[in-house]
Amino acid sequence: MTLVLNKATTVLPVDDVARAHSFYADMLGLPHRGTASDGSDLFGSDGGPMLQLMPVTDGKHSDHTALSFEVSGLEETVKEMEARGVTFQDYDLPDLKTENHICTTDSEKCAWFMDSEHNVLCVHENITSPADYQL
Repeated sequence: MTLVLNKATTVLPVDDVARAHSFYADMLGLPHRGTASDGSDLFGSDGGPMLQLMPVTDGKHSDHTALSFEVSGLEETVKEMEARGVTFQDYDLPDLKTENHICTTDSEKCAWFMDSEHNVLCVHENITSPADYQL
């Protein structure tokens, strides 16, 4: 058996399906694929990875990045997302600092934001080739 991530589904908990649908469809512009029998909204492109917004009643959400979108031109992406109403997080910690919402490391640039349900999301741009990563 071989697993492939290009067919993977990320499941995020949401308190309010309609509010989350609006965030992902309208603010992020993700294509809506339909609604599952459990009320989950499905987003994604044909044959690619999927995002499932699963209704929850316990309000539990992750304190770490739950989903990261790889982009090219991170600075422009951040500006476009801000224009759509996305609010980015800023950090000034010993090991994590942002400038204009962007943290730059040796291998990537990242910017974090929360969805309408308080899930931590990220947009990132690789500045080194994945072949350069030390595993």
